[in-house]
Amino acid sequence: MIQMKFQTKFAVLGAAALVITVGTGPVQAAIDIDAAQALFKSNDCTKCHAVDKTKKGPPLTKIAAKFKGKADGQSNVLKQMTEGKKVKLADGTEQDHKVIDTKDQKDMKNLADWILSH
Repeated sequence: MIQMKFQTKFAVLGAAALVITVGTGPVQAAIDIDAAQALFKSNDCTKCHAVDKTKKGPPLTKIAAKFKGKADGQSNVLKQMTEGKKVKLADGTEQDHKVIDTKDQKDMKNLADWILSH
């Protein structure tokens, strides 16, 4: 009887763990916040972007709200940082978006994930 209760509890816990694991999707690497902030600052991103205030460009919270949770969210943020396409500024003017000054894919993805974490 005791062994049966143990087996039942074990089965319930195992099923719960499976549901939690399946429900959360793929595990992502932790964001290196210090590295992301350093890359953000060294590329003068702070000139146009703040975390929660509109400057020349949208705040990180607005960017994250637009792309977070979408399958192509990270790739959209990466495109913006790497393609130098025209962007509309808060004052209505347009300019080429600055291209991030690194070729390291890991660093760029870390920065994109940091932006999406807001």
